[in-house]
Amino acid sequence: MRIIALVNRIIQQMLRDKRTLALLFLAPLLILSLMYFIFHTEDSSPKLGVIGGDTKIVKTLENANIEVEKFNQISQKEALAEGLDGWLTIENKQLSLTLQNDSPSKAKALQMQVKQALTTFQMNSISSKIPDLGVTINYVYGDENTQLFDIISPILVGFFVFFFVFLIAGIALLKERTTGTLERLLATPIRRHEVVLGYLIGYGLFAVIQTSIVVLYAVKILDIVLVGSIWYVLLINLLLALVALSLGILLSSFASSEFQMVQFIPLVIIPQIFFTGLFPLDGMTDWLLSIGKIMPLYYAADALTGVMYKGFAFTDILVDLGALLLFSILFITLNFVALKKYRAI
Repeated sequence: MRIIALVNRIIQQMLRDKRTLALLFLAPLLILSLMYFIFHTEDSSPKLGVIGGDTKIVKTLENANIEVEKFNQISQKEALAEGLDGWLTIENKQLSLTLQNDSPSKAKALQMQVKQALTTFQMNSISSKIPDLGVTINYVYGDENTQLFDIISPILVGFFVFFFVFLIAGIALLKERTTGTLERLLATPIRRHEVVLGYLIGYGLFAVIQTSIVVLYAVKILDIVLVGSIWYVLLINLLLALVALSLGILLSSFASSEFQMVQFIPLVIIPQIFFTGLFPLDGMTDWLLSIGKIMPLYYAADALTGVMYKGFAFTDILVDLGALLLFSILFITLNFVALKKYRAI
């Protein structure tokens, strides 16, 4: 009987906690659905530009399942703007293949496809225009030794900064609420915006230290690839930490325990991982990519990959920085509103 009584109490407690029930039954369905759409997107064919080749070469490349665009002349900047995965230059019977190499596996696959297609062209050509099948390989980003970890390591740096700042800030403020510290603070003449800014600055100091340690450790100790400026990396991560801090404080207003704060992770953190670049974004449908563009980690990952792996300048990451700044302003403003439930002053 005592066991039955305990079971009944647990059932009644769970039934009263609508948020836990929703996370228990709906969150897995949401994440599984997201994974289904992401992993069921069609693989996009590599996009190759051909400069100076004849129609027979182009036809052979197309038969190798390569999307080919022919150009009379094109610069590296224009090629990247066109979204080319690589471009093949044929001049004076010399071949030069330049690979963007933003995805090492995709670059290697394209290199193999091009070489196989040229071999086929050589074998089928009566009067070969390409007597030497040797192809000079150039890389826009990285080199032939670039590994997958070189691409995802900048993303991981940003993710860990976001995750730990979000979790620690949210739980720390929640503890202030559950112990009555926040209520006693709001009993004073202090205003809502002063409370929010005070918490942001107070916890923000530790977030700055944590972010700096993570970035410097990753770059100096682990020797993670860094082509651009480390100051840009710090700036991106500090803005990301501000977003995580303001979001963590905001969501803590809707949690009544540390357990409920942790429950936000499947809804707030995990979906963002799918849009950071850890999973291929090329084949995603437009509506799926649109979901990613309302998530802070999407912009942080894009900026970090751009600076650390591609060597982007400040102007190249302005859009991403602006998006992170807008997210932080939005969450801070919502924090002002959320405190109304504790005191309407």
